[in-house]
Parts: sequence; C-alpha cells; structure tokens
Amino acid sequence: MKKILVVEDESIIRSALRRLLERNDYHISEAGSVLEAETKQDLNNFDLIISDLRLPGAPGTDLIRKAGDVPVLIMTSYASLRSAVDSMRMGAVDYIAKPFDHGDMVSAVERIIADHPTSRVVQKRDREVRAAKTDGMTGIVGNCPAMLTLFDHIEKMAPTDSTVLVLGETGTGKELVARSVHRHSLRADNTMISVNCAAIPDTLIESELFGYEKGAFTGANASRMGLIEAADGGTLFLDEIGELPMEAQARLLRFIQEGEIRRIGSVHSRKVNVRLICATHRNLQSLAAEGLFRQDLFYRINVLRLSLPSLRERGKDILYLAECMLQNQAKRLNKNLMHLSPRAIQAITTYQWPGNVRELEHAIERAVILSNSEEIDNEALGIDLELVNINRLRGQGIAPVSKSAHGHGIANDPPEDLSLEDYFQRFVLEHQDSMSETELAKKLGVSRKCLWERRQRFDIPRNKGNAGNHRKTAAAARK
Repeated sequence: MKKILVVEDESIIRSALRRLLERNDYHISEAGSVLEAETKQDLNNFDLIISDLRLPGAPGTDLIRKAGDVPVLIMTSYASLRSAVDSMRMGAVDYIAKPFDHGDMVSAVERIIADHPTSRVVQKRDREVRAAKTDGMTGIVGNCPAMLTLFDHIEKMAPTDSTVLVLGETGTGKELVARSVHRHSLRADNTMISVNCAAIPDTLIESELFGYEKGAFTGANASRMGLIEAADGGTLFLDEIGELPMEAQARLLRFIQEGEIRRIGSVHSRKVNVRLICATHRNLQSLAAEGLFRQDLFYRINVLRLSLPSLRERGKDILYLAECMLQNQAKRLNKNLMHLSPRAIQAITTYQWPGNVRELEHAIERAVILSNSEEIDNEALGIDLELVNINRLRGQGIAPVSKSAHGHGIANDPPEDLSLEDYFQRFVLEHQDSMSETELAKKLGVSRKCLWERRQRFDIPRNKGNAGNHRKTAAAARK
C-alpha cells in the first residue's frame, strides 16, 4: 500500500482528504505544519507528500528540500499563478488549487506515484546517472522518469559496438542522443559522421554512402571516398533511415553483415570498422510489414533501442528546458539575464509543442530577439494562451452543443477544420443560456475579464435574460 503524508493546518480539510485517499487504498499520515511533519514523521518513508502552501511557521514548499527524492504536491487556496509557478520552480512535482475536485486529486495522486519510483535505491541510482551525464551530454537535460531511463540506457549501451536504433518524434533531439552515445563510447576520439537520409536525393544516396571510382558514371572524374568509409574507426549516424531507398537498403545490409563496403564501379571490397547508430520518427516495423522497408534490415538495426519522449510527456522538464534555453540565448545574443512571465510559464507548460524541443528552442530564440524588456511574455513566444486553453478543452472532448427542434441540447463533435477562434465563439453562443459567465470562463480555462474582452472582440452580446433565468433556476434548485 502506497504511503502518503498530508500536511494541512485546517483539520476539516485534512480529515476530508484522509477519507478520500483511504477510500482509494492509500495509507495516510497527517501533520499540521512543516515542523510537525519533520519531527513526527520520517519524510523519506513516503511515496508522496501533499502539502498546503500556506502553513503556520513555514511554507509547505520547505518540504520540497527536506523530503529529498519524495515528490511533493502543493495545494493552494490562493488562486495565484505566481505562487504555483514559484512552487514548481522550487521543485514541486505539481500543484492543485483549492477547492479541488475529488476526481482531480485522485488522478493527480495516481499519476505522480506512477511516475516516481517508490524505491529509494532506484531513485538514488537514477539521480547518480543524471549527475554523471549532465556534463558529458551537452544539450541534453531532463529529470523526468523517461529521461532518467534514457540516461541509464545510454550509459550501458555506449561502451559496446552494437547497433543502436533511436526512436522519437521529429524535434525530440535524436541526433543529440546519437552524439552522446558516441562521446561515451570507446570510439569517442574518432570521427562521428552524420547523414540525413531524407536530405539526399535517391539518385545520389548510394554514391554518398559508399563512394565511387573514377569513370563509374558520367561526371565521375575522380575517385571519391563514401561517408561509411570516412567513418572508419568511428561512428556512422544515419538519421531518418526510414527514408532510405530500397536499393541503398540492400547495400547497407551487406555492410552491416560483412563489415565491408564496395565503391560504385569497383570490383574490390574494403573492410571498415564502423559503429552504426540509426534514427527515425517512423514505425519501421509497420513499414516492413507493408513492404516499404526491408524486414531483414530492420532486424539488423533493431539491436539496442533508445526511445525519446515527446516534450509534452516530460512534465516539469519543459519549464526547466525553457529557462535553460532562455539564459543560453540571452548570453549568445549579448542581452541581460531574462526571465519568463507567469503567463509565459503557463503557456509553455500547457501548450502541446508538436515540434517538440526544436520548436521550443526556436520560440525562445525568437522571443529573446524581439523582446524589449527582461521579461518574456507568452505573446513574445507566439503562444495565444486563451486559444491554448480552448484547444485543451477541445482535446478533452468538451464539444459545443447545438439545439434540436425541441430545444434540447445535443452534444456534437466540432468539425476538425474549425479554427480555435470559431470554436470559442461557437462554444460561448451555444452554452451561455445554460451557464453563468463564471462557469463559461472556467470551462474555457480563461478569466472572466478575458471572456469579456473576447466577447467585445467577436461582438458576442451577453444574453442577460437567459443568464438571469439560469441563476433563478440554480437558486431554486438550492432551496
């Protein structure tokens, strides 16, 4: 049974939270302050600590440092984005606003415990792996479980000569991982040759990889060494290997099997000693099943596998990455130290980042260049926070409602090509009869002020009569 410590000075809330979590099979201990928690409990024996932010004597964020590896979830009744952001910066695993929905609290607890190992030994090992790799893997930072696992696997795979297949979405940093494997290998003092298979025309890819002899084809006025031969003694990184033409795949398979290559136009083979690392954002197994990628080649390169998480799956790493990039870009562009505004932090941590780390890096660079102050706002990042919230609403399956002939609300899936601004207007128009302004703003993830401003921008008048009827109906229901 997982153990949770609840630190809350209001006994009613503390007891209610205890009952809620005990009903979900958690073992609960309680404390009314940070001092009581550290004097009466061994903080390292818990799987999670849930603490109020405002406590007598010392703030709940003090437990982050005192608890070591144990994740701390901060509760706050102050609807202050700044306090939540500060808690995250200090190392809180997440925050939740009071009054909270019981389902939201249970979901948060389940997710946090699932994402954090319960064994102190495992956590200590992961921390040591990350500390050992931080200096050696320039450009790769992260402390989420998926990244710690990645660091651990790199440490184990790097010293071998086995082929490595790096998998991940576009922009996640596959080449950085390949360079890290090379730098920690026994070949680190030799060359690493990087080849983007998607960037070379099909007609040239074989001559680029394997080289050619003089006179092998029209225009071959001199012999030329191929990239595989140039990597002899070192590492060859084939990025986007799923784009490699079938003819080149056959020649590559022979190189992997025999450790030799033959230049185009030559009758002699040459032995080469090359460590191969491949990367792709595509599903090679599915491509092989469809006959679009050689199955035997897939089995040859799928020896050791490294999987990179998308940026949206990396939790607190997103903010840490953004702040590291911000300081690096400010230094590179000879600007003063810069910081992210609360709205920028909210935008960064809620936006989905389809372009992953590369998109984040470009957004930060653009913001540093265009910003006239030391504070970076979400607008400088090119992120419309309100539209992000609406998009998140759509992603949660909350659809606008259309009226039937009888006046009953029928949930409809919005068209895929509906813009976010159109979605906003449609949502407000179709829900304002049944929701108050506060409820509408909450559903859309925006403030009432923002809702009012967007009403003005899109010329959406409030239906005051229906809003009043809604309040009367609600009041009657309470009676």
